[in-house]
Amino acid sequence: MNDPNSCVDNATVCSGASCVVPDSNFNNTLSVVLSVVLTILLALVMFSMGCNVEIKKFLGHIKRPWGICVGFLCQFGIMPLAGFILSVAFDILPIQAVVVLIMGCCPGGTSSNILAYWVDGDMDLSVSMTTCSTLLALGMMPLCLLIYTKMWVDSGSIVIPYDNIGTSLVALVVPVSIGMFVNHKWPQKAKIILKIGSIAGAILIVLIAVVGGILYQSAWIIAPKLWIIGTIFPVAGYSLGFVLARIAGLSWHRCRTVAFETGMQNTQLCSTIVQLSFTPEELNVVFTFPLIYSIFQIAFAAIFVGFYVAYKKYHGKNKAEIPESKENETEPESSFYKINGGFKPDEK
Repeated sequence: MNDPNSCVDNATVCSGASCVVPDSNFNNTLSVVLSVVLTILLALVMFSMGCNVEIKKFLGHIKRPWGICVGFLCQFGIMPLAGFILSVAFDILPIQAVVVLIMGCCPGGTSSNILAYWVDGDMDLSVSMTTCSTLLALGMMPLCLLIYTKMWVDSGSIVIPYDNIGTSLVALVVPVSIGMFVNHKWPQKAKIILKIGSIAGAILIVLIAVVGGILYQSAWIIAPKLWIIGTIFPVAGYSLGFVLARIAGLSWHRCRTVAFETGMQNTQLCSTIVQLSFTPEELNVVFTFPLIYSIFQIAFAAIFVGFYVAYKKYHGKNKAEIPESKENETEPESSFYKINGGFKPDEK
């Protein structure tokens, strides 16, 4: 007969009838599953992004790289610096500052290409910037982290998991390259893959929010400072990207393109890197920031697109009559619409 005052068999510490039972392995298993699923879905998203790249147009921008160079300066100059300034100004935890910087170093995603389409931007430049920033992130993200986290690393406040971050980036460059090849060989199939990737991206965001909420419940007790940073950061990216592009002499439609490429970050990539790089204890204080950024980058992007559409409607101007025409600059129609029509509504 069992003694009601005895401890259960799997108790690790007993004192009379008081027992300490080890935690369930459910969370650990769920964390591993989440990491695997995130990696697979993100690989699909990056693969579809590669399917959005037309190699001839991409090489054309590489040969005339001024727009790419301005975008590079915005992506890996303005955004990491803005993230560092916000982190220091609001005096957030070092581990939180690292995640803010990772977000700032992330390349643009397919969402920025959609937004560029909606505001009559240079689609080929948008896709080329997204591709270049994704490939260059392999080296630029670790470099920016090395530069901007030095004050915290030297004080022993944090250790940067460069190996995990580097492995995540390398694993994601491959799908992009394969996607570019698929688009080159089978453009019609690439168009279908692009739409599937957009759906996968939406599923990825929902999955991160739901499963992350189960795994890291205390992460939803969010410090007001992170909400404020998550609000200011994308606005700073959009605004500074537009201003710098204009200072660099780019046309208005390319300024809009650079602005969205700068502020609209690949939050799915950031969430996956964070999930794969940090311990559960660390994730409890940082996991929700990519979601916060995602919310506000979409909200402000919608506002900016709304203002642009209202501007066009108010002035009664069609796409050919937008201010850049004042510069007498003729732009050939992007073959993006012919090859990668994934963002263009189906004609009825």
